[in-house]
Amino acid sequence: MSDGLATGRLLLLVPTTSYRIGDFLDAAERLGVEVAVGSDQRQVLEQYSEGRTVTLDFKNVEWGVAQIETYSRDYPLAAIVGVDDETTVIAAKASQALSLPHNAPESVAATGNKHRFRTCLANSGLPAPRFTLFPVDDDPERAARDSFYPAVLKPLALSASRGVIRANDPVQFAAAFRRIRAILEKADIRGEAASHIQVEEYVPGDEVALEGLLDDGRLTVLALFDKPDRLEGPYFEETIYVTPSRLPGHVQGAIAATVSRAVATLGLREGPIHAEMRINDKGVWLIEVAARSIGGLCSRALHFGAAGRLEDLILRQALGLPVPIIELDRPATGVMMIPIPAAGVLRRVDGIEAARALADIEDVTISIPLGETLVPVPEGNRYLGFIFARSDTPEAVEAALRAAHGELEFTIEPG
Repeated sequence: MSDGLATGRLLLLVPTTSYRIGDFLDAAERLGVEVAVGSDQRQVLEQYSEGRTVTLDFKNVEWGVAQIETYSRDYPLAAIVGVDDETTVIAAKASQALSLPHNAPESVAATGNKHRFRTCLANSGLPAPRFTLFPVDDDPERAARDSFYPAVLKPLALSASRGVIRANDPVQFAAAFRRIRAILEKADIRGEAASHIQVEEYVPGDEVALEGLLDDGRLTVLALFDKPDRLEGPYFEETIYVTPSRLPGHVQGAIAATVSRAVATLGLREGPIHAEMRINDKGVWLIEVAARSIGGLCSRALHFGAAGRLEDLILRQALGLPVPIIELDRPATGVMMIPIPAAGVLRRVDGIEAARALADIEDVTISIPLGETLVPVPEGNRYLGFIFARSDTPEAVEAALRAAHGELEFTIEPG
């Protein structure tokens, strides 16, 4: 990485539905970086912001890239960072067009499509489940007869476990197939991702998540999170992440080696990655790799002392600035994504201050406003909020997160 200062503006590509923009803007301010935000809806103050915001078409990638090229003629860019899944491909293509550091667009696209991801890794030598692809208009009973069990049915491009359902037999398979078909009919996606369902062999085992940063193909592991709640289905709603991992050192080494081999096979070389894996007696099984950082507000669980927060590291790496020694500033940290307990309208949340007052709890954030309709997984893709904890051991962090969640009471009006 360069020791010089970046010249030009940093462009953050952020959907209007993203949680992430505030944390990235705070990081840019800490670094003293000139920043602009590219979003898919016109900002109210855009006409007064002197190039600080730009409206882009994220659905039509080629047109979106042309819009960024036009913008860059007036405001030269030093780097482009796609913050969420729907902006990583356009960030890669625009960076390529402007000769900025980037991942190959086809590599990024493969991480955003579950079938392409599995196909790319099929000959990598890494443990992988059987998988097959069905047209969404296929007959569910016929597809169920052709499947293996237990199976996990997945949309190709939806996030946050939306539409991911386990089936243990043909009856469950047919019901899950129809349910995912209904979800896809309402989802704002196009092409193959809207017209196919992937079926994968269910992989048992403990699940972990790795947060990493790539620099010219070299992987730096920033954090390895344990997921102490068993994710066995039929739905796969995330809850608790705790780091450092309590897995043995040799297992953690195997996880890092597996992710390094996977990103090399995919062709990823620059920027943040987020990987999900299952660990069992047959090895490390990749569930997915994303060419972006961890989603939601989960990155707030990571503090790296003098190096700053996760977003500081991502922006430094993107701009070619030196990255300080990376080390968590507390022995253990974690986050709980608060699950939605029932469908309906959120009317009241009690116990927030009691939860915040508990030992080792840093914050409790409710991210869905009162009066909004709650939709649980597999149809939904949001969490009620986030609980953050830091302490001396992973066990203490996990206990604090569970205790804080136990203080919260949600009044949900059926609807």
